[in-house]
Amino acid sequence: MSSFAQALTEWRTLADRAAALAPAVDAAGAALRDVLRSGGKVLTCGNGGSAADALHLAEELTGKYDRPRRALAALCLNADCAALTCIANDFGYEQVFARQIEALGRRGDALVTFTTSGRSPNILAALAAARARGLVTVTLTGKDGGPAAPASDHALVMPSHDTARIQELHTVVLHAWLAALEAEQWP
Repeated sequence: MSSFAQALTEWRTLADRAAALAPAVDAAGAALRDVLRSGGKVLTCGNGGSAADALHLAEELTGKYDRPRRALAALCLNADCAALTCIANDFGYEQVFARQIEALGRRGDALVTFTTSGRSPNILAALAAARARGLVTVTLTGKDGGPAAPASDHALVMPSHDTARIQELHTVVLHAWLAALEAEQWP
């Protein structure tokens, strides 16, 4: 069997298991909608491939996913290389997101983290900083959820231990949120 055919076979099984997450995905999406409706912003972050997912969500919120609508306030914390390198140099890489949340996060905002393991020290520090500032926290993770899951208001633990499959499911989740948000009427 080719690796593509094998990936599709894995996907069929994973999709069946992931269907159980639908209520939690919808609840997290509703929390993000409520933040945006009340004038808050969505901050996102991740490392490596998860950084790309964080950037993907933020750019689709400020731009558009499928249909035109007003821009929604979102900012990806791993997108600013000057801030990342400054903070990492002066405070350590563990603080690269937490310091930005301290500067930019306000009660009524949300933080969406992407971490396949749920164990990244900078993600855990970001969640702690967000909680201290009163942000709604959403984590997309996998494996056993790691310490990030219980540190989040909404933890979406993908039912896989395979990093690639976890990240693919994260994309399905963020696309579902974006489709739901664009179905809304925005003033």
